[in-house]
Amino acid sequence: MKRKLEQLNLLDDFLFGSILSYPEIGEEFCRKILKILLNVDMDRLHIVPQKVYYGSDTDRHGARLDVYIEEEKGTGTIYDVEPDKNDDRELKLALPRRVRFYHSKIDGRSLKAGDDYSKLKQVIVLRIMSYDPFGRDRVLYTIRSKCEEDPDMDYDDGAATCFFYTKGKKGELSEEARELLRYMEDSSAGNAQSERLKEIHSMVETVRQDEEVALEYMKVYEREQMIERRGEKIGERRGEIKVVRNMSKSMTPDQISEASGLEREYIQKILMHIRNNPEESDAGIAARILAGD
Repeated sequence: MKRKLEQLNLLDDFLFGSILSYPEIGEEFCRKILKILLNVDMDRLHIVPQKVYYGSDTDRHGARLDVYIEEEKGTGTIYDVEPDKNDDRELKLALPRRVRFYHSKIDGRSLKAGDDYSKLKQVIVLRIMSYDPFGRDRVLYTIRSKCEEDPDMDYDDGAATCFFYTKGKKGELSEEARELLRYMEDSSAGNAQSERLKEIHSMVETVRQDEEVALEYMKVYEREQMIERRGEKIGERRGEIKVVRNMSKSMTPDQISEASGLEREYIQKILMHIRNNPEESDAGIAARILAGD
């Protein structure tokens, strides 16, 4: 069920991405988040978009507009901050590889052709999660490369990943950082106690009440509904295609039609697509048929 914009929390992709890209608020919001979580001060920064639109609903991790925060002074550091509340088992198992992909994507954009590798910027990926990614009940898991034979050996490749678990009990983290994690999961005024969190909450409310943001949220929801309906149609067609594919091994189109109740013309269309695309799955055939409808 769709929630109203004012009911979204900072762990919802749409609201978080909207705040990061919001004029005059996004940069200050980033400064406060990074100061609280990592205790880093950033004088100048800019937010770099990587995709065209958010494209996600409020409850599932989708193809939203990824952004990362780039420090401008010196060689700079890139921070990729991502909310994540999708604890799907398969995605959870693939989490380390997903993060590896994010690192490679950012690295590819930050090093220009012909640049020396020494100019590759430090990249810190922060994932803020409502579920425990590794089952150790830690509030923070910091991952860096190391030498297995000599763990104390210095090996700094400039990459780090910080997994913040909003309900984690173990580990050292400032009280304000823990409060921020709770606030991200439940972004209400009652969870904004410190002055910085009150300022963050004010920013959140500004974006929640913006009519243009509300319109974009409505468009995103409509896109998701359209994609969901198309997925349902593909599912229905896939079942029919499977029936036709199996029956066609021993029956004529007329016999299939009589046995299945499907129109003969539709059966012929399915068989044509199967002949023309012998390696295609039932779902792929369904998508082809829908595209032609």
